[in-house]
Amino acid sequence: MSETALREQICLLAKSLFDRGLTHGSTGNISARTADGGLLVSPTGTSFGRLDPGRLSRFDAAGTLIDGDAPTKEMPLHSAFYDTRSSAGAVVHLHSCHAVALSMMPDVDADDFLPHLTPYGLMKLGRVKLLPFFLPGDPAMGKAVRGLAGKRSAVMLANHGPVVAGKDVEAACNAIEELEDTARLAMMTRGLGARALSEAQVQALVDKFDIAWDD
Repeated sequence: MSETALREQICLLAKSLFDRGLTHGSTGNISARTADGGLLVSPTGTSFGRLDPGRLSRFDAAGTLIDGDAPTKEMPLHSAFYDTRSSAGAVVHLHSCHAVALSMMPDVDADDFLPHLTPYGLMKLGRVKLLPFFLPGDPAMGKAVRGLAGKRSAVMLANHGPVVAGKDVEAACNAIEELEDTARLAMMTRGLGARALSEAQVQALVDKFDIAWDD
């Protein structure tokens, strides 16, 4: 894909997320690898609904900003995924409501944040790690992701929002949408005794679709 096409794709997918209420105002950020090993990143203080392809922050392969507006303050978070996951071609961070709501619940499993309600959450995300609360822009978020040593493609920042890495920008957006929808199902069915997938069903999915399922 040409860089021009990638710029347009980033903005198109970001607007789709915004238009459907998956992030709001000037929240959220998105980045993608370019063919030369650099990055295109959404600028700081911008809305997903109004990103300009020509003003995306452009980094070279050495991590130097060479063009565009100043990048999101969450760059340490994005860099941590790229540096620890060789398969990462894009990273998306949202402030989606149901995922944030679920992160506030006192009984969620920090090591396996999403309940096993449908096959697709497991297939697209594997286990999601719930990280503690950090101040927005705190480099410690990136340090926490690095501490996972590339074993997770998705994390949930408590009281803040999900972050997902994918092989490309479309895959990352699809996966983070699955995360939010699973969280929405979890909140909708909370306390109602909903039947989750059994351990045997989860294991069958892990085996059939070669899902990374670390301890």
